[in-house]
Amino acid sequence: MSSPDLRTAGHGRNSLRWLWLSALTLVLDQLTKWAIMDNLVPYRDSIPLTGFFKLVHVHNTGAAFSLFADQPGWQKGFFMGVAIVAAGIILHLLRKTHGRPLFAGALALVLGGAIGNLIDRALYGHVIDFLLFYVGEWSFPAFNVADSAITLGAGLLILDAFRNPDGRPTQDRGQTP
Repeated sequence: MSSPDLRTAGHGRNSLRWLWLSALTLVLDQLTKWAIMDNLVPYRDSIPLTGFFKLVHVHNTGAAFSLFADQPGWQKGFFMGVAIVAAGIILHLLRKTHGRPLFAGALALVLGGAIGNLIDRALYGHVIDFLLFYVGEWSFPAFNVADSAITLGAGLLILDAFRNPDGRPTQDRGQTP
């Protein structure tokens, strides 16, 4: 029987330590949505916080930017399935990833956000959105903490793609290391 390679032992567990960030994202997402549901009537009430930002309570049956929201209902199961598959892939990647904290943190944010919106779809049939930025009559589509975490995670994944596997920024190809 061979002994385990100490250089790689436990690396899967080390990356799973990032699940605290997923859990924090999920808790913040659900707490803020509960607060909105308890205090604002959907599509009626709002709380202006600045001249360009207010809290609202809207329901999104679609994806980002309400994509497919006007469909007859197939999108609920579809987006729930996508979230479940994405969560499985992310957990697999976290288990296999080591030595790349930016990548692991980004995945953890996406996972927490995906599960937050999955819970909404399972419980209510739609996602609760409440953060609304606007200028005059124009407004950006309302979003929530889960959406913010997914967007931040995706941005960090892009940033990580420009880094070497050891986590250092890529060097100019004309230079020697």
